[in-house]
Amino acid sequence: MKVITLLTLPFAAGAVSFKGCKHKVKESIHGPPRGWYEHAPAPKHYMLELKIALPQPKFPELEKHLWEISDPSHARYGAYLSKEETEELMAPHPETVDIVSEWLALHGLGEEVIHSSARDLVTIRVPVGLAEEMLDTTYYVYTHTETGESIVRTTSYSLPDILHNHVDLIQPTIMFSRFKTFTSTVYKYNQTQAAVSHRSGETIQGPAGNPVDASCNDVITLSCLRQLYNAEGYKPNAENNNKLGLTGYIEQYANDEDLQQFYKAQHPPAYGSTYTVISINGGMNPQSYEKAGLEANLDTQFGFGLTWPTPGTFYTTGGKPPFFLDAATPHNTNEPYLGWLEYMRRQQDIPQTISTSYGDDEQTVPYSYAFRVCAGMASLSARGVTLLFSSGDNGVGDGDSDPASQRCKSHDGQDKFLPMFPASCPYVTAVGGTIHVPEVAWASSSGGFSNYFARPEYQDAAVSAYLAKLGPETYKGLYNPSGRAFPDVAAQSVSFSIIYQGQPNLIDGTSCAAPSFAAFVSMLNDARINANKAPLGFLNPFLYTTGYEALNDITEGHNPGCGTEGFNASVGWDPVTGYGTPDFTKLKDLVLALP
Repeated sequence: MKVITLLTLPFAAGAVSFKGCKHKVKESIHGPPRGWYEHAPAPKHYMLELKIALPQPKFPELEKHLWEISDPSHARYGAYLSKEETEELMAPHPETVDIVSEWLALHGLGEEVIHSSARDLVTIRVPVGLAEEMLDTTYYVYTHTETGESIVRTTSYSLPDILHNHVDLIQPTIMFSRFKTFTSTVYKYNQTQAAVSHRSGETIQGPAGNPVDASCNDVITLSCLRQLYNAEGYKPNAENNNKLGLTGYIEQYANDEDLQQFYKAQHPPAYGSTYTVISINGGMNPQSYEKAGLEANLDTQFGFGLTWPTPGTFYTTGGKPPFFLDAATPHNTNEPYLGWLEYMRRQQDIPQTISTSYGDDEQTVPYSYAFRVCAGMASLSARGVTLLFSSGDNGVGDGDSDPASQRCKSHDGQDKFLPMFPASCPYVTAVGGTIHVPEVAWASSSGGFSNYFARPEYQDAAVSAYLAKLGPETYKGLYNPSGRAFPDVAAQSVSFSIIYQGQPNLIDGTSCAAPSFAAFVSMLNDARINANKAPLGFLNPFLYTTGYEALNDITEGHNPGCGTEGFNASVGWDPVTGYGTPDFTKLKDLVLALP
């Protein structure tokens, strides 16, 4: 499968003349997506940070490497590429860099132009007025009808005709995505009452046949996850260079005081331990209770709590969510992923496992942007990094099974299921949600089929088997049966006990599932590194060939939405819980048997 279409670039010797070159539309949409309206022209002085993505003609070669080094049956399994090797395979043609640089120079941009390490991404900061001149467009402030939030965008932009084969995309332009956390419900609970229930000694049978505290049916703790997923007694090595990375966007800040209180309550040996905070694009790390983020607290408390004493890294990435018009100054509303990817690709040392709990409807992301970000994910996977993403919290679209009130519409007004991005990227592992013991599918667990990405070969057998059971007439026209199917796996997603602003809270969402599953993957990497083996890297080829044998198959439940009951969980893979939840001990035996 190819993510980027290879272009034949019309290279010519010598300088390129832009004189008399007409602008031609590069990308456009019919109008702002449903829920957004044009409020006013954007102020000409408002500063935009434009990302200009240049073509990556060698990407198909990188993809071929990725399939080979991620396939346990291939002779090259685990032979990951270096930073320098991936940069070479992601680089644009040198003449593309020259032509784009000449165009920028014509607009007075030179020293302030920033190139990524592979020179495939150019960053410039320009006022709206100059951006409008360069892109032959007009930027507006668009406001969201439900929230009152606003962003600066356009619905069309143009480039000189000669540039079209040398630029894949420019953002922010036509993207209205509101990348959000996948935490759907938060509520306080009586910690004392929960503790008394835990002391009662009542147990229920877990998926591995082992006893699990009965209280885990009401509140999920670190201990519950270790019991449920058969990892009790395993202690990671703190000194083998294994690391776990967690990402933070849209002003989600991890509070250290809350983390220590959480450790004291749920994992006393970790009390007093720290983690590394890395700022990307001006990302902050405020420590007041008022700035504490539910998502960031959940990720760090469960991700780092499960894997302690494995070193942890929290990436705080700058860029604010859509701003409110009554704010004194418009905020930076740039998308999060290109900047994060640009930083990560520059680093020699990257955590072997990284979890992200953010995303949005795939259709809110321009096709060109989704493919570009997904290619960036592939470049990290090719270096041996396991990337896990929450699948989302909206079932097959909006979480509403009532046909009268459902709100699932494509941009052209058709009734459609709404897959999520980046979970739909074929180079990441998407994590869905479960609930209860015995486990069943969580009704809000997002899952389905991409409208952008074709189904990768590693999924063919599993997805074809599910579709045969579903039948070709079921939901015909509502989803793309040939698209990349997600999620791949699942984990508990409801009633996670965290500390937030000094108080115990319970939280729901596949935001609970992703860092939890990632933590067990990190422990599997720990076991492999201790055995002098390479980390697992891109998981999916392993999961879809033999890894599923060590997962707990979830066969009950469904994910309603878009006026339907959604897809059903079933024997084998399904678009609600994937192949199921982890059995750490079984997985450890499997991965240690791999080359």
